[in-house]
Amino acid sequence: MLSPYMSPVERVWFYTLRILCGLVLLFLVLPVLVIVPLSFNSGTFLVYPLQGFSLRWYADFFNSAEWMRSLTNSMIVAPAATVLAMVFGTLASIGLTRGEFRGKALVMSLVISPMVVPVVIIGVASYLFFAPLGLGNSYISLIIVHAVLGVPFVIITVSATLQGFNHNLVRAAASLGAPPVLTFFKVTLPLIAPGVISGALFAFATSFDEVVVTLFLAGPEQATLPRQMFSGIRENLSPTIAAAATLLIGFSVLLLLTLEWLRGRSEKMRTAPTA
Repeated sequence: MLSPYMSPVERVWFYTLRILCGLVLLFLVLPVLVIVPLSFNSGTFLVYPLQGFSLRWYADFFNSAEWMRSLTNSMIVAPAATVLAMVFGTLASIGLTRGEFRGKALVMSLVISPMVVPVVIIGVASYLFFAPLGLGNSYISLIIVHAVLGVPFVIITVSATLQGFNHNLVRAAASLGAPPVLTFFKVTLPLIAPGVISGALFAFATSFDEVVVTLFLAGPEQATLPRQMFSGIRENLSPTIAAAATLLIGFSVLLLLTLEWLRGRSEKMRTAPTA
């Protein structure tokens, strides 16, 4: 915040820093903003200036059997991978947070390694693993690998939520005779739900946008929406791709707004006075 007691140098730095941040933000957002108007262009080429306003490319998207098949595949793979990532990521984060054992740091590094390992390496390794099993072009391999990519996000968000978790509540439930499973669903899970849901949303977005692994593991019948867009860019560049990209942008914005709402709700719960 600008203070009246700032020196001229501090004022210059104050405004310079904000201008630089604005330019960086514009640089990151501009490619996204450029593609949206092109999806409403009546012309058949992705060029400016626009020739007119039209929804023909959205109609082409929803009337195309290939685009609808790819969208259906994404809506099959992403939710299934999200459920797996949410279940295993939550259990792993609880075990790593509560447990004390040798090699804990190594295990933590291994489970979050899909975030730092290049995706092309994961794709090649997954293909070499699933191909001999006859699962090279199947939903099963695609869902499993997408879940592996989403697990680190769930572990990180749930572990952050568990840092402020009051374990005396679990001990109190156990002292009253509640079994561990009932304690988890009645005490632990409701309190860490914002972290679990946030991690699940990140896992869903990761799976829904993934294209590199899909190129290795999916056949024509399992092609997801990002892979269909990638194939369209290589084979037949059409403004329909811009329409699909705009829909993905809108979907991503909706996810970000949901995450922000969950973050605000979590902050309110954390700062709410207790009786």
